[in-house]
Formats: sequence, structure tokens, C-alpha cells
Amino acid sequence: MGTKQSDRLTLSTKLAFGAGDVFGGGSMIIVGFFYLYFLTDVVLISPALAGFAFLISKAWDAISDPIMGVITDKTRTRFGRRRPYFLLGVVLIFCSFFMMWYPVNFAEEFHRFLYVIAAYLFFSTSYTIVMIPYFALASEITTDYNERTNLTSIRMVFSMLSSLICAVMPLEVVKLFPTEREGYVAMALIFACFFSLPYIATFLFTRERKEFQREPEPFSFKRTFIIPFKTPTFINVLLMYLFAMTTMDIISSVMMYFMKYYIGRPGETNYILGTLLIIQLLFIPVAVKIAKRFGKKRTYTYAALYWMVIMVGSFLITDQSPDPAIYIFAGLVGLGSGTLVIMVYSIMPDVPDVDELYSGKRQEGVYSGLMTFVRKLGSALGIFLVSNLIQLAGFKKPVLQTVDGVETLVQQPQTPEFFMILRLVFAAVPALFLLIALYNAIRYRLTPDTHNRLKAFLEKRRAGESVAIEEENALKALLEK
Repeated sequence: MGTKQSDRLTLSTKLAFGAGDVFGGGSMIIVGFFYLYFLTDVVLISPALAGFAFLISKAWDAISDPIMGVITDKTRTRFGRRRPYFLLGVVLIFCSFFMMWYPVNFAEEFHRFLYVIAAYLFFSTSYTIVMIPYFALASEITTDYNERTNLTSIRMVFSMLSSLICAVMPLEVVKLFPTEREGYVAMALIFACFFSLPYIATFLFTRERKEFQREPEPFSFKRTFIIPFKTPTFINVLLMYLFAMTTMDIISSVMMYFMKYYIGRPGETNYILGTLLIIQLLFIPVAVKIAKRFGKKRTYTYAALYWMVIMVGSFLITDQSPDPAIYIFAGLVGLGSGTLVIMVYSIMPDVPDVDELYSGKRQEGVYSGLMTFVRKLGSALGIFLVSNLIQLAGFKKPVLQTVDGVETLVQQPQTPEFFMILRLVFAAVPALFLLIALYNAIRYRLTPDTHNRLKAFLEKRRAGESVAIEEENALKALLEK
């Protein structure tokens, strides 16, 4: 089925929409790659407390994310349901990101811990206010299966370019200053601007489809929190998303420790991450072509299986491995992870269509809220798991000492048990999570043909035309078998 003219998007719309994920993609990279290290080695709180700070924020997200989904679904302004939050986000993103990376030096560790919790809650709430409307917008600016894939590919170009910049440049900025503390303050200011300003373009050049701007309906707890979890397609996508992104977060958060303490090349960490992300970026057009030929489900399945094998193969990497071997491994990880991320983001806008089949309602905000919560939950669980395993393995954080009249962070020697746990976390845990993602991908039923039938059915029902109950039941049977 070809793309209708009404479903085609202009290049300016695609670019403006894609620019919105400069924050979504890049901020998660900086948090995932560097924040745990920043807390343990710069702010100087224990790994267990650092992980606990992430977990506390998820209790708040469990409430705030779904509620924000409802709020954005019910918002009615002359700018639409989603776009006003992008302007608000310009201020919130700047302030919260800077606060999160400000290296407080309170004398008591518990006071530093309380500051970290407050700062991370502020950042997480700002992320919620902006990214939930942003995720919901993807389902509303086009309803075409392939056009959504094209839109996602452009979005992922912005996301991965941002990710690449955020993997390589933060440490380069930090290195320009005499102390890490000064460096992280400068980095926070620069990237607060980098993340917040693109939303001006997203606000100005994107539009929501008029047929979805209906009058808001009364809030229903059941429709918001219960019905989505009765939809098999949503459960599959939710778990595909959760375990794919958590795998990436685990690898990201442990990479600094892996390169610094095991490989012994901390100065190359950002270059290794940059290699991974460059390969992700270059492979986007190939992944899109594969998806158009074989479908999103099969492409996701192959990528999950491939990435799982690569992570098991990381046991071959040691501190004696030649330099090229580490960079080649990073590139191979980039192939699998990049394809998986592109596919899951291409699949997500199709989920509200399935929900509309069951509920008769458009609830993009609700699903965006749930998916955003899962994204942050995966990040928090990944970092919490890594931080506590590192703590149990006997990690020794740096000690602040005065050397020649200058306060200096002195590294402590690590134990063999720490190195063993570090390697298991880096390889075995991601492989297990990818296996769970693979299982759910196999069970996912929304093929291109099924989506075309679903789209035609929904268009008739929205137009008030009579629809056959047999066709509705047949579609549900295809999705549930």
C-alpha cells in the first residue's frame, strides 16, 4: 500500500521533529556513560548510594510519567496538545541539567547524597514534561507505516549524532580544565544549551493532525493504567523496549570502569564510545532498507540475536588485547545496538493504533508516558544493578588527599573479585537481557500487512462509516495468536 499524500511529511517537519531527540538521545548517553562515575569518583558518594538515588527517582516517575501522559492528552491550546511543552522545556532542560552535574562538595556524604537525589528528581521531571509529548507526537504527525519508519530514521540520525557528541565531547571538555570539578561545571553549561535550544525548532515547524484534536474525555483510571496492559502487542513492545535499552544502559554505565580499571586506558573511553556510535549512525540507512524489505519485527529479531552473540564474545577482550581489537569490538556492538534501537523506535508509534482498535480512543500521551517511564526505569535499574554489583565486588572509590598543597583524587587498587564481577556485568547480564528481548520480538504480531488492514479499518471507523464486526475480530485474532 502506497503512502497517501496526506500522510507525507515535508523535510522541514521531519528535521524539526528529529531535532527534538537531540535531548532524548544525548542526555541518556551522558547520564548512562558518565553519571555513575561522576557520582562515585567526583562527588565521592558510594556506588550503593549512587544507585539508590536512581532507584528513588523511579518511584516518582511511576506516578509522574503516566500522569503527564494523561495531561498532554487532555491539553487543548491553539498550538495543539504537545507543542506548548516544548517551549516550557527550553527552560526546564537548561536548569535541571546544570544542577544535576554541579559537583557539590558538602563535607557530609549524606548531604551530597540528598543533593544528588533532588537534582536527579528535577532532571527526571523535566525529561518527563518534554519527552512524553515528544514521543506522542510521532504517532500523530503521520499514520503511514513506512513514513513512520522514514521519520524515525531521521530522528535517529539526530539522536545518534547527539549521542556521538555526548559520548566523545564531555570528557574532552573536562580535560581542558585543571580539575575535574571545574571541567564538569563547564560541561554542564555547554550541554544544557545544546539540549534545550533545538526544541524551539520542534515547536515552530511540527504540526499535529487535526483529526486527533478531539475534545478531551473524562479521566479513566482503568483506560489509563489497566487497559494498555491487556493489549498483547503493547506488552511485547514494552518488554522489547525495556530490555533493549537496559542492555545499552548497563554497557554504558560500566564502560568507564571497564576501560579505567580493567583495560587500563581511561583516556580512550570516549573514543571507544565514539566508535560504537559512529557505526550506529552510519548503519541507519542500511537498517531502514532491511526493515522495509523484511519488516520491523524480523529486523529487530536478527539484531537482538547478533548483539547477544557479540556480548558473549566480549570475554575474549582482555587488558592484553591489541588496540584495534577493542575498537573493532565497539564497532560490532554498534551494528547490533543501533539496529535494535532504530527498530524499537519505529515500532512504538504503531502501538496507539492497536490500542484504538480495542478502546476506540487515541491515547498517544498515555502510551508515551508508559514508555518514557519504562525508558527511565530501565536506565535506573541498569545503573542500580551495576552500582550494587560493583559495591559487592569491593570497589574502592578514590580518596581526596592534599598533595603538595593541592587537593587531589588518589585512585585505590582494586581486587581480583572486582575485576571478575566487572567482566560478568559487562558480558553476561546484557546477553541475558537480550534473550528476553528476543523472546518478545518473536511473539510480536504487527506485520506490515496487518498494519495496513488495521489502518484501513480505523480510518473507516473514525469517518463514521459502518465497519464489520468480523473484520474487527479478525484483526484482534491476528494480533493475539
